[in-house]
Amino acid sequence: MFYYIVDILGTIAFAISGVYAAMNKKLDPFGVFIIAFVTATGGGTIRDIIIGKTPVFWLINYTYMYVIVGSVIFAILFRKQLRYLRTSLFLFDTIGIGLYTVVGVEKGMEAGLNPFMCVVLGTITACFGGVVRDILCNEIPVIFEGKEIYATACIIGGISYFVLNELPIKSDIIYAAPIAIVIIIRLLAVKYKLALPSIENKEKD
Repeated sequence: MFYYIVDILGTIAFAISGVYAAMNKKLDPFGVFIIAFVTATGGGTIRDIIIGKTPVFWLINYTYMYVIVGSVIFAILFRKQLRYLRTSLFLFDTIGIGLYTVVGVEKGMEAGLNPFMCVVLGTITACFGGVVRDILCNEIPVIFEGKEIYATACIIGGISYFVLNELPIKSDIIYAAPIAIVIIIRLLAVKYKLALPSIENKEKD
């Protein structure tokens, strides 16, 4: 049950982040919905295709579609109130990657993958909805820019999930702690401007 709640919360967070990205580009309502939809389902869709789980999750469980539609309507109706949170897009995106990292790791375990591949799957689930969103909005995906810690936070969170699994603690903590770790790492990285070094072509003319 807790796992399902995490999945739904991740869908809401990413859908709202998609709405904000689309509104920043001044898209029409249909465009806003499409961006919200691909942001919320993109990573999970790629994950399901990779592990051969088809039809993908949102085609067989209509709850996700209802949740996305509701999230879009909510974000549009209350956009003026939510704009007081200047970091709305960043905030919801950060919450989304934390939640979806754990969802992806769990899906990998269900598929019988080893821990390393589960972490990879968790990172894909968390990051690639945002990648598709940014590409459709004509932006360089955050995961590729190196200006912010993004995928690295997901990887650390995924690893912590397996570390916690080896400890005698409650299952709810095993779910919740990695989510918090991903969110905290990303928040601290942005606050203190931590980033991975970029690779530049330094060839002289």
